[in-house]
Amino acid sequence: MVLAGCSWLLFSAAFLSVGAEISITPEPAQPAEGDNVTLAVHGLLGELLAYNWYAGPTLSLTYLVASYIISTGDEIPGPAHTGREAVRPDGGLDIQGVLPGHSGTYILQTLNRQLQTEVGYGHLQVYEILAQPVVMANNTALVERRDTLHLMCSSPSPAEVRWFFNGEALPIAIRLGQSPDGRVLTRHGVRREEAGAYQCEVWNPVSVSRSEPINLTVYFGPERVAILQDSTTRTGCTIKLDFNTSLTLWCVSQSCPEPEYVWVFNGRALKNRRDHLNISSMTAAQEGTYTCIAKNPKTLLSGSASVVVKLSAAAVVMTIVPVPTKPTEGQDVTLTVQGYPKDLLVYAWYRGPASEPNRLLSQLPSGNWIAGPAHTGREAAFANCSLLVQKLNLTDAGRYTLKTITLQGKTETLDVELQVAPLE
Repeated sequence: MVLAGCSWLLFSAAFLSVGAEISITPEPAQPAEGDNVTLAVHGLLGELLAYNWYAGPTLSLTYLVASYIISTGDEIPGPAHTGREAVRPDGGLDIQGVLPGHSGTYILQTLNRQLQTEVGYGHLQVYEILAQPVVMANNTALVERRDTLHLMCSSPSPAEVRWFFNGEALPIAIRLGQSPDGRVLTRHGVRREEAGAYQCEVWNPVSVSRSEPINLTVYFGPERVAILQDSTTRTGCTIKLDFNTSLTLWCVSQSCPEPEYVWVFNGRALKNRRDHLNISSMTAAQEGTYTCIAKNPKTLLSGSASVVVKLSAAAVVMTIVPVPTKPTEGQDVTLTVQGYPKDLLVYAWYRGPASEPNRLLSQLPSGNWIAGPAHTGREAAFANCSLLVQKLNLTDAGRYTLKTITLQGKTETLDVELQVAPLE
């Protein structure tokens, strides 16, 4: 009998018998694209005349890879031959440099001397070398509890996917919703603890590839706004300071990004826009309520905290300081009063001892002041008890006395010696 071309296939179909003995296994068992693979055959029995290999689910001429005549060693390519296949004398099929397209079902058909055929089935899975995937995000900067996080692992391969967060395997089941194929992560109302570096990894039995990290920022706050003094929380309390001492108030909060700051003193906004406020020399003028307002430009939320700053009771000592300290003839000088009583009823200035003929002026709480017998027309008073003397002459040098009376009737007298330097 001449076994030429594929004519014997059509003839032998009448004698087809399926044998359970033939098995086909790929070597290596899990090949990667580019490997050389052998479909090894086991369980061949009897004297055989020829082999037919098919790359497909049925014994169809369309799927015929090659026929092999054992006695002559002749191999006849079929319609499914790609140029990489070669039939071995022992019935195996060598495939050089396999591609993912070589994956699928393979059938070996044998013909013996009684013109009977047997078939064996095998499966080849070629795993591709995976390209690096890319993580795509709907947005990398989100607002906590308001925005939705949506991450997608983009890869041309249908490989398995796993996710990493800050370099560690991501516990998806805790918070993030995952699509059935594992490639999409969704989190409605994203939380601050979900900020960080995300990566996805695709893998198969022969290859693994991880994406570059994509960094997610979650904006939140400000929360727990507080005012600190010397690292001690002072929010909602009263700070008492000695006269002429310094103070730094720090505004702190939990916020991303760092908030913008506004300081308010007794209801009046200050120009300070920093996270701290300095009081370099504490006087009665600095007493009051200090409020820090923290504003987050991303979340559009704000928070505030306040403290009350007062002079210590023992520290309220009235002093008089000339400004300038050594004025020159023709200059103006202000006898500046620090630590004057807050419950003041009336005060008076005297040129010399506190007696009526020496009185320059006196002032009531209403702000109106009354000239005294010693008033020259160059003196003026202020609400904080300070005295302005304009266009000094040498005769203005000497002793000045301040007398204060509180609402409770407490009287205090304090004097200062003014020096006037002559013009050169």
